[in-house]
Amino acid sequence: MQTEVPGTYTLPNIKHAFDLMEEQRMVRDMVREFALAEVAPIAHAIDEEHRFPEENWKKIVELGLPGIPFPEELGGSNGGHLSYVIAVEELSRVCGSTGLTLAAQVSLGTYPIFKWGGEKLRKMYVPKLIAGEYMGAYGLTEPNAGSDSGGTQTTAVRDGEQYVLNGAKCFITNANYAGTFICTAVTDPKLGPKGISAFVVPRATKGFSVEPGEKKLGMRGSDWASLVFQDARIPKDHLLGPEGEGFKTFMKTLDGGRISIGALSLGIAQGAYDVAKQYAQEREAFGGKLTALQAVQFKLANMALDIEASRHLVYHAARLKDAELPYAKEAAMAKLFASETAMRVTYDAIQIHGGYGYSREYPVERMWRDAKLCTIGEGTSEVQRLIIARQILRETKGA
Repeated sequence: MQTEVPGTYTLPNIKHAFDLMEEQRMVRDMVREFALAEVAPIAHAIDEEHRFPEENWKKIVELGLPGIPFPEELGGSNGGHLSYVIAVEELSRVCGSTGLTLAAQVSLGTYPIFKWGGEKLRKMYVPKLIAGEYMGAYGLTEPNAGSDSGGTQTTAVRDGEQYVLNGAKCFITNANYAGTFICTAVTDPKLGPKGISAFVVPRATKGFSVEPGEKKLGMRGSDWASLVFQDARIPKDHLLGPEGEGFKTFMKTLDGGRISIGALSLGIAQGAYDVAKQYAQEREAFGGKLTALQAVQFKLANMALDIEASRHLVYHAARLKDAELPYAKEAAMAKLFASETAMRVTYDAIQIHGGYGYSREYPVERMWRDAKLCTIGEGTSEVQRLIIARQILRETKGA
């Protein structure tokens, strides 16, 4: 069975051999139908216009996607992390920007409050984030602290019942639409990373402002901005976890975020493969279809291989998280392999399209631009290799 994407291509329904539960298959089918009907038709336009699709975000909230992995008592559906990952994958298959929006909302904007916010902050903010009253954002990256997040320069000084924050954050996804911001700041500069704490910052905080972000290469339909703190006073009960454990909290948050980026990468790669394969089956060259050429056949074979391997890695990491088993190494592996797969697959998809692949009228060039962020966000490919190496060496020493 095939489903028509208005204005672009016919995308085949994918049959996964992953023994998905009925609820997970239902999520996949629901999100796929929505993505094809509502997201795909405007993916090109929001990229061209650098526009956040507010209308589709409202529909995503109505479908309950931001609440998939969270418990019912907070407004979620208790659907598990794998179901959520599948939702990100299906959205990203037609629009990386939309997949990224959901991924950032759940894994970065909501999950840290749910996990480390305690009962008060959890009840205060998580139901509103799930219900779409506003979005959530995650402020880690700074102008002088990207991959080196231990080099955070934003400060938080205790003053009675408050903390006073000063500094700046950049490249913050969903920031213009966020009502809460989870941010790191140095509370004790003598302790290095162990002197970094995390805070929940309400948007209305005096001395806190959101400023426009830079123009982007890809993911242009995903919102981002910069954050500025100028003597911004945060109540002490908005400390996220114990003082001095913000760095540890954020690293654990990024472990889960890497699974989300893996799913985002997987969806982009699958979408690029789908359209490239269809184009090759329809395009006439050298007296026959492109698919008659061994060079094209080999590209398609490599694309299919890498996508299938990525899906195994991403789904495995998600299942470990659902089972509450250690997953940091597996999340890094999934993110690393899937993001680099997305770069390879989108590159080859452009090659298969030839000159048309370089045209803005075909989706593969957008997919290639979108894929690049996946090798950077939640830690660059180089950082992922460091994480994996440290973990496997630690396991070897432990043996």
